[in-house]
Amino acid sequence: MTSMRPFLLLALSSLAAALLPISSYAQTVKPAATSCPALLQHQFPRLQDDAPQNLCQYAGKVLLVVNTASYCGFTKQYEGLEALYAKYEKRGLVILGFPSNDFGQQEPGDAKQIADLCFNTYGVKFPMFDKTGVVGPRRNALYTQLHQATKAAPEWNFHKYLIARDGKTVSSFASAIEPGHRTLVSAIEAALQSKP
Repeated sequence: MTSMRPFLLLALSSLAAALLPISSYAQTVKPAATSCPALLQHQFPRLQDDAPQNLCQYAGKVLLVVNTASYCGFTKQYEGLEALYAKYEKRGLVILGFPSNDFGQQEPGDAKQIADLCFNTYGVKFPMFDKTGVVGPRRNALYTQLHQATKAAPEWNFHKYLIARDGKTVSSFASAIEPGHRTLVSAIEAALQSKP
């Protein structure tokens, strides 16, 4: 009889588990993660303090992704980008700035120097991330996906990618297209009107 005891205990515990109410079981199951498009499943350090930022926090928003540089003929576009952000932020536009030294060595500084120029000189309030690669073998994962989605890689600083609310539809705009250019503004307004 003692040799049957472990078997009986196992059988009783299995029976007890089977009789547990479904609600008790459901509480032990982890809830499904919030939907985040594959394009946004990346994390980057924030420029001003290196705090990790998950891009999934921007799911459902219209995103304008821009590779920036401090010493470029297009650097004045920070003003236009900030104006766009101020105008459309409440409607769901977020601009994401990625400083890069990939073109003409025009972003040589460290995070503190870049942040000083962005926030103090140009009054940038939109999210800025730490310096990164946007072309070539050092290109970050987000830029790799943006290139795959559009077949267009940045050719210089201040190239722009517009990501729709669905997190899948992506348009590409060359550096020379200023933030206030009607082609870009029209695309932003159309994207803001669409649903995720």
